[in-house]
Amino acid sequence: MTMIDAARQDTADALTLGRRIRERRNEIGMTLEQLAAAIDRAPSQVSALENGKREPRLPLLRALAVALGSTVDDLLTDEAPNERAALEISVERAQRGAVFTSLGIQPVRVSKATSDETLRAILGLHQEVERLHKERAATPEEARRANTQLRQDMRARNNYFAELEAEAQTLLTSVGYSGGPVSQKTIADMAAKHGFTLHYVPDLPHSTRSVIDKRNGRIYLGTTGTQIRDARAPILQSLAAIVCGHAEPTSYADFLKQRIEANYLAGAILLPEDAAVSLLSEAKEQRQISMEDLRDAFGVSYEMAAHRFTNLATERLDLPVHFMKVHESGTLIKGYENDDVTFPSDALGAIEGAMVCRNWTARTVFEAADRFSPWYQYTDMSSGGTYWCTSRIEKAKEGEYSVSVGVPFNLVKWFRGRETKHRSVSNCPDETCCRRASTALTKKWESAAWPEARTPTSLLAALPTGTFPGVDTTEVYEFLDRYETNG
Repeated sequence: MTMIDAARQDTADALTLGRRIRERRNEIGMTLEQLAAAIDRAPSQVSALENGKREPRLPLLRALAVALGSTVDDLLTDEAPNERAALEISVERAQRGAVFTSLGIQPVRVSKATSDETLRAILGLHQEVERLHKERAATPEEARRANTQLRQDMRARNNYFAELEAEAQTLLTSVGYSGGPVSQKTIADMAAKHGFTLHYVPDLPHSTRSVIDKRNGRIYLGTTGTQIRDARAPILQSLAAIVCGHAEPTSYADFLKQRIEANYLAGAILLPEDAAVSLLSEAKEQRQISMEDLRDAFGVSYEMAAHRFTNLATERLDLPVHFMKVHESGTLIKGYENDDVTFPSDALGAIEGAMVCRNWTARTVFEAADRFSPWYQYTDMSSGGTYWCTSRIEKAKEGEYSVSVGVPFNLVKWFRGRETKHRSVSNCPDETCCRRASTALTKKWESAAWPEARTPTSLLAALPTGTFPGVDTTEVYEFLDRYETNG
């Protein structure tokens, strides 16, 4: 047996193989007993093969092919011989899986007499049970692992997605973009190019930032709060689902990947690569790189400008960087680094929900008297090295949070704000740094204090609760049905 033959035999799907054997036998009018006699096996053995309960070795497979007037390659084709066989295979596979077995239910015997409707009903019920099982299994630990893996993947590619940069340029070209801040009309034209109209409503579901109606070619956006001031990003994030061909996420990791792609594409359109790199390169030559200048040049939020900077900094400017978004409570909401800064993390390597050192720029900015000027700071790390950061405070419905961008000390020469006198020292994770109160305070209050934590809602939304984590699908479906009915 060659290595190729062995690999092919090992990877053959027993159920599909069995159905192909049965189908071929029926095609040539051969009975089970006749096939058994032709290959010198008992009928019960052939039945086990056809039901996918046994896998034949290569000599037996060759004998079967000869007896059936077929070839080994044809029998090993991974496609079901017909639609009915594909349905039977799906049901059999489901009933042999761990989820069905855990239910303790006797499997349904699939025969010719079992109707297609019955098989589809069994399969549909199993898929729903499996979905619920996965939902229960999607614990905070799974979410944290998915976040950690995604962050590692982003680090490996310097947070730069060439394929999304190209897609953004194609979209901009398709609507005649020629430079400057990207207008909302330009984005509406992009949506129209893909067959969608924009609809602004006052009752967008609370758990969403936009809703796509694929059936009627509509994108719904809200008219309250920040939504009414600048809907460009939500429109683009919605459009990204269409452009990138996103299907319903099958796992929390898939959901995170889709969200990253949507946010990236929105940033790449609002801050086009060539224009943004040109601005940043000139600023680097002048040693005046500034997130504020990037924000103002393209009319976007500070957070989006900071995010976009991390996309381009390493790949296009040769600058390793780190980014943090930190809630006013000190909780790290999200972060990215490829400059070896050490984020606080748990045993799994997850950073989401970790407490940031009180002495880091992302925390000290909340104590700044001037909220309208950027906050710059050098921080000496116990883990090694000194980092410089620039930080801003922004507001959200769950409170204030800081957005920070930083670099190692040897790269600060390219940035505005390097002359700052603000400096701190961080000895975290040593508790004596900032997490342990003085002996006097601890002695006075440790047995008398009982605080109740207030968890940022954005962290809760990061935990998987359904197909689209953090989204009330019932509310969404009722919303779409109402607007389809009323027009």
